[in-house]
Amino acid sequence: MLNFSRTNDGILSRWWWSVDRSLLFGFLTMIAFGILLAVAATPMVANRIGIEEFYFFKRHLLYIAPSLGIIFAISNMSHRYIKIFALLLFFAAVFMTFMTLFFGAEIKGARRWIALGGFSIQPSEFAKPALAVLVAWVFSAQQKNPEINGKFLACFLWTIFATALVLQPDFGMLVVTTAVFGIQLFLNGLPIILVLVAVIASASGFVLAYLFLPHVTARVNKFLDPAVGDHYQINRSLEAFANGGLFGVGPGEGIVKKHLPDAHADFVFSVLGEEFGFFVCAFVVILIGFIIVHGMLRALRNTDSFSLLASVGLLSQFGLQSFVNMASTLHLIPTKGMTLPFMSYGGSSMFAISVVVGLILAFSKQKSLAEDS
Repeated sequence: MLNFSRTNDGILSRWWWSVDRSLLFGFLTMIAFGILLAVAATPMVANRIGIEEFYFFKRHLLYIAPSLGIIFAISNMSHRYIKIFALLLFFAAVFMTFMTLFFGAEIKGARRWIALGGFSIQPSEFAKPALAVLVAWVFSAQQKNPEINGKFLACFLWTIFATALVLQPDFGMLVVTTAVFGIQLFLNGLPIILVLVAVIASASGFVLAYLFLPHVTARVNKFLDPAVGDHYQINRSLEAFANGGLFGVGPGEGIVKKHLPDAHADFVFSVLGEEFGFFVCAFVVILIGFIIVHGMLRALRNTDSFSLLASVGLLSQFGLQSFVNMASTLHLIPTKGMTLPFMSYGGSSMFAISVVVGLILAFSKQKSLAEDS
């Protein structure tokens, strides 16, 4: 029998009394919503491609146990082991990201996925949280030892990853990664002139991408002009929200998911909108906002810069990924194939976000592990 008493010195008891339970319950609630949406959205997709009706739902359930294990294992790590883990994960994931250029399957003009042991993964998803931790590490190391050029090392790490993303290409993830890197750079201390230079450089990069990269041009034009390109998916998504109204049409009663190819993945928020309505969608948005705000406030109480910078970077990743997914389904930004954490179907996505969550919980523990660094 499990004993979670404060007097119990077992690993589970020590973890339970040190972990930020508000964050933990927030993430568990998102996992519960993911199960609900897997039941609602995946059978139609399975029927459309001619496989067993609950194939995707069963696989989604199978992903949950390993995901919880990842969260638990990483959230128990000391700072020392987090640094080692992030270093190994980053270079392994970046190497595999480059390998997708040669061995990855081409999907919609990009090579982002690679088969590994019968399982398809998107390596860049795992490099993203590792980069945030490494950037925090080199910045905090420079504060302790001015001879270490933390900004150079951070820019070097970002450049390696950014190069891999450009070659795939995956500009959506590049934008998110760069934004998170910029936030960490700013928090670490950046002269205002360099902030302006960074903003101008980012804007220039977007303009150049629009002018010289056809797929970027097409996606932006399609977003700005309803008469340009194929708007089938986004039109069906907006139709789903319109059908759902305030209270939704009821669990399993949605019809738009029958026609949305990515209803179980990139457009799962549309299924939520149609079947459960505005108020449940608003609750999910508030839940994500609570996780980010609570996590940020908790990060500000950290006494060491490594925990602060890493926490802010990881929470920014979590928030930006959620925003991009939801805003895409509402046609507030150009569509981008980015999953909604724990709610979209996909083992690679769920495992990668579990790494993010495990790290967030590790840095938000009530008892600081800085002495292990």
